[in-house]
Amino acid sequence: MTTHSGHDFFGYKTNTFFRRVRRRMQVTQLQSLADYVELLRTEPSEVNHLFRDLLINVTDFFRDEDAFRVLQQRVMPDLFKGKGAGDTIRIWVPGCATGEEVYSLAILFREHLDMVTAAPKIHIFATDIDEVALAVARTARYPEALLGGMSHERLRRFFKLDGASYVITNEIREFCIFSPHSVIKDPPFSRMDMVSCRNLLIYFGPDIQRQVIPTFHYSLKPGGYLFLGSSESIGQHTELFNVIDKKHRIYQAREHSTKMPRIPSLLGQNRSLMFPEGASFQSRENGASLRAKVEKRVLERFAPVHIVVNGEADIVYYSSGTARFLETPQGVPSRQLLTLARKGLRLDLRAALRDCVARQQPTSRHNLVVETEDARGSLVDFTIEPMKERDGAEPLYLIVFQEKGSAEDKEPSAHRTSSDDSNGELETELRDAKERLQSTIEEYETALEELKSSNEELVSVNEEAQSSNEELEASKEETQSLNEELNTINSELNAKIEELDRVNSDLRNLFESTQIATIFLDRGLVIRTFTPAAASFFNLRPSDVGRPLTDLASQLDYPNLKNDIQGVFDSGEMLDHHLAKDAKGKHYQVRLIPYRTEGHRIDGVVVTLVDVTDLAEAEQHQQVLIRELNHRVKNMLAVVGAIAKKTLANSSSIESFRTAFLGRLEAMGRAYGTLSKDKWKDASVKAIFEEELRPFGESNFTLTGPDLRLRPQIGLSLAMVAHELSTNASKYGAFSKEDGRVDVFWEGNGQTFTLDWREVGGPPCKDRGSNGFGFELIHGEIEFRLRGKLETIFHPEAWTFTLNCHWKVRSEGDRKQCCLDCRG
Repeated sequence: MTTHSGHDFFGYKTNTFFRRVRRRMQVTQLQSLADYVELLRTEPSEVNHLFRDLLINVTDFFRDEDAFRVLQQRVMPDLFKGKGAGDTIRIWVPGCATGEEVYSLAILFREHLDMVTAAPKIHIFATDIDEVALAVARTARYPEALLGGMSHERLRRFFKLDGASYVITNEIREFCIFSPHSVIKDPPFSRMDMVSCRNLLIYFGPDIQRQVIPTFHYSLKPGGYLFLGSSESIGQHTELFNVIDKKHRIYQAREHSTKMPRIPSLLGQNRSLMFPEGASFQSRENGASLRAKVEKRVLERFAPVHIVVNGEADIVYYSSGTARFLETPQGVPSRQLLTLARKGLRLDLRAALRDCVARQQPTSRHNLVVETEDARGSLVDFTIEPMKERDGAEPLYLIVFQEKGSAEDKEPSAHRTSSDDSNGELETELRDAKERLQSTIEEYETALEELKSSNEELVSVNEEAQSSNEELEASKEETQSLNEELNTINSELNAKIEELDRVNSDLRNLFESTQIATIFLDRGLVIRTFTPAAASFFNLRPSDVGRPLTDLASQLDYPNLKNDIQGVFDSGEMLDHHLAKDAKGKHYQVRLIPYRTEGHRIDGVVVTLVDVTDLAEAEQHQQVLIRELNHRVKNMLAVVGAIAKKTLANSSSIESFRTAFLGRLEAMGRAYGTLSKDKWKDASVKAIFEEELRPFGESNFTLTGPDLRLRPQIGLSLAMVAHELSTNASKYGAFSKEDGRVDVFWEGNGQTFTLDWREVGGPPCKDRGSNGFGFELIHGEIEFRLRGKLETIFHPEAWTFTLNCHWKVRSEGDRKQCCLDCRG
């Protein structure tokens, strides 16, 4: 892989590496590791796929919000402390992946800049070996799904909506510099104020971790901060960093350490050989001035013995001459002051240092008897004072020793000043108490050493647990990466399923709403699906899907259905077939349509059956109407001719002929209008008489009778009768007087039809013996055309006209109509 990608995964965790290899083997469907190695040799593209799989780019904005909150509250104020407009805060983010963590830090720094008056420059160096991920980070474009944890305020301020994605604003993007870089083989960045390396170490083995942590220390300024992931730690490099927040893995680089950390990625594995012991000091002396040499010599000769320690009593600096106060203990080398201090100093040094750290004030101890190599002992004073001029760096404390002489020189003078033997006894008891106290302290320190040993074992166990935790975290990251891929695929599948559900719902509602019998068949005439309306034709049930249509009994009289379907397959053309009236009197139109796939290949047939009974009946009715219209036109012309001839013969002048003839034609027109409203199907008795009598005033007539409807020809004849009676009433009868009125009554019982016309309030009536043409017209319509009977009764006060005809009930389809049937 090094040959193809330029990167070596030798220090990668073995379990993680082989998990990713096994995943690629599953994808490529290879069972043997040897086969997969051969595939890597022959297929460069597979090397790239494996390389991409090993780079588990799992990240998120403000991942682990509590850690970012502690970083914002405790670290950022210190980073900005003392910084002005001419200064620069430098941050390094190795293993930045697609940039979410980088932009999260940039947002925090942008928010903190709002709270300072003189804003320093911010440079965030983001690096990774995955250049594809770096390309994504440089575009600063993220879909909405990756911004779920972003607050609404930050989303509104630092992102711009561009189509379906959000883009980081320029004020954040300008902070960030993206570059390819390997923390293992490339030279590290330097003079950094903070290094944020979260969830990168969990993929490295212990050797690489021991190499990378000193690299980060080298990159940081003294007092700089290291920000690790929740499952990572600095391991055994506790001498390089102070713990700021153990839970959220925030550390601060110490200014001094026991040794210069090796940077193999920068100068190789033999960096220590380049700096032999004393070489650096010799080079400095060669370049030092004479004044510096003199000052150094004077300080070495006359300055008191002193050391510098931190708050945990670890020595960070020695002066010359410390051997009189410190001794080298047995066992593992240590720089712990309380371990190195000679007897007589340890207890007081411990108490004084604790007091100085707590109060941050100088603390002194005097006349301490310190055990020396010649067993004589010496009197020692020491002072501990904090070094307050360090400006926020790790607090250090200066300890100055001063030797006052031998302890034996003090004892004779004490005896000479003593005037009482009891003082000597008290001194002896005090000395014994000190010895017992010293013995107790030594026992305590022995127990403390044992506890330290146990603690080291616990630390070792903790390291193993930490390694296991890192392994689990790496597995979690891999699982999350796979889960994100699966979520993406699942989202696409869900979208397709929802689209299919909508289409199926639309089709189902379409099938149910159209109520058209439709059956979908494949080339073997096997039922794919069908609409509910088709169930009644073939006795279909949902379980019949998948069965051949020819196996089911059909209620259709269509023996050539199978042959016609085969014809559709052969020709590829639609076929229509009209089925004659069945036992229920229904007509159906069968349509066979080829079922075509996306490639226009015929993969089946669609059978639809449409009820065209109304259309067939309409066509039949239209034919009847046409024939009836022809017949009526002939009859009407004969009637008009007869009326014209008879009217002319009985008219005394052209004017009287015109008036009578036009009136009769208008009556016929009104009758035709009434019939045309009902499409020439039937005529209402009441409507016929209302049309004729309404011009004489609705208060001058009454109509009483059931709602009887007559055939068109009968209605036309009755309309002519109504016209002649109303015209006669206006000339000679009731309508010729103001108080005259007409009462019309009719009834029918299924066998006979009777109509009475009664005129009241007109001139005195009498039988003149002879009748005019109007009466002859009525007589002809009733007795000749309707073959009925009529009767007239003359009274001085009223005149009554009675019409009697027969009718019967005629069945037409499922609907019964009443029509007048003329029988003699």
